[in-house]
Amino acid sequence: MLKFYINGDWVDPVSRDRLAVENPATEEILCEVAMGNREDADRAILAARAAFNGWTYTPVKERIALVKRILEVYDGRQEEFAQVMSAEMGSPISWARNAQAWSGKAHLEAAIQAAEEMVWEHSRGKTRILYEGIGVCSMITPWNWPVNQIVLKVAPALLAGCTMVLKPSEISPISGTLFAQVCHDAGVPAGVFNLVHGSGPEVGARMSEHPEVDMVSFTGSIRAGTAVAAAAAPTVKRVAQELGGKSPNIILPGADLATAVAGGVTAVMSNAGQSCDAPSRMFVPRDRHAEALKIAKEVADAIKVGDPRDETMAIGPLVSKIQFDKVQAYIQAGIDEGATLVAGGLGRPDGLKRGWFVRPTVFGDVLHTMTISREEIFGPVLAIQPYDSVEEAIEQANDTVYGLAAYIAGPHEEAKSIARRLRVGHVYLNNPYLGDPDWDLFAPYGGYKHSGNGREYGGWGIHDYCELKAVLSWGA
Repeated sequence: MLKFYINGDWVDPVSRDRLAVENPATEEILCEVAMGNREDADRAILAARAAFNGWTYTPVKERIALVKRILEVYDGRQEEFAQVMSAEMGSPISWARNAQAWSGKAHLEAAIQAAEEMVWEHSRGKTRILYEGIGVCSMITPWNWPVNQIVLKVAPALLAGCTMVLKPSEISPISGTLFAQVCHDAGVPAGVFNLVHGSGPEVGARMSEHPEVDMVSFTGSIRAGTAVAAAAAPTVKRVAQELGGKSPNIILPGADLATAVAGGVTAVMSNAGQSCDAPSRMFVPRDRHAEALKIAKEVADAIKVGDPRDETMAIGPLVSKIQFDKVQAYIQAGIDEGATLVAGGLGRPDGLKRGWFVRPTVFGDVLHTMTISREEIFGPVLAIQPYDSVEEAIEQANDTVYGLAAYIAGPHEEAKSIARRLRVGHVYLNNPYLGDPDWDLFAPYGGYKHSGNGREYGGWGIHDYCELKAVLSWGA
């Protein structure tokens, strides 16, 4: 953790700064990570620039073969990834295996299939249309889905013919270092993939502004995303961003209420609520509000919170004390502003004296103007809002700066018509679960409005890392 991966080697950083990496379940220190500076970022970026011509003109079939080797190496270390993410971010080991580590494998497979099916060049009359790698890419990834977000950036960029520098979150950096070792063991050419650790204001800012960078791909908060975009603007880089969300979950009058509410509660609590597309606003018909609260309470109270090493736990801790304090403040705001506390509340769950564990919390009687309805909490907190008409629910669902995801439960044809009216990047119909058979790894993933721009998953992700070139008179 005290070295960076630059130009095909593990090298000492220029900076001597260090940051302790905490296990959020025990508050014990796992290791230290080196915190790079601008000079470290420059070294990695220049290595990527030097490697670009050699990589981008490598035939597509060879680029696909390399990503297949990465998948093969990753498969052999999947349990190690699960253990690492369980330790560094507190993910319950079953979730770390079946969601966190699984997603890395799944997105590698999807990217490979998309690249094999993609038409990389075609003719339109006498003109030839070519997809080419955009260039050197800076990639800044979050702590909440560490490997998922790394793979969603690295795999399509490699396939497109780009070279890159990755800065994983300094809060969950171990999985990023392990992924760099996977790339090395798979034989990624020197300089094509580079990794530097560091803070956003120092390393992230330099990666965003550097004149030798052609594209920045960022996943994280709106605040950091706007800083990335501002830093990139003077050099007219492409900027792709997946930012926050405050996703509505509209339960229609004709829905199976028990199934819909239980599914919505389970979905928002998964990953301890630390997912950008968590369905954190549940809209229910006013005449069934009391019934919905009863169902939600039963489900929330039954969720097991505790030691991430325990296979039976559904929720582990939040990732840090900063995140814990933030979520506690939101719970207090819900209480202070008059929402009905249905389940959970302030403090740690009973029996847990250490670690940043939060009680699965449900509020009812939530008004659209309340803080817990307006702001992204990023914790296991659900706001249930009664509505008088479906039109009101749609209006309030759209009345937000966010536009990442939405969920609808109810009769299928009615749900489809409502999906067209929601200003979000993707909508889940009667399906709030990761891993459901209808989960589509090839659907475009990204947001409207302040939730970002650009799209990830499958071929959509590859397209984001490509430039389009038209060669006229090709067929003359």
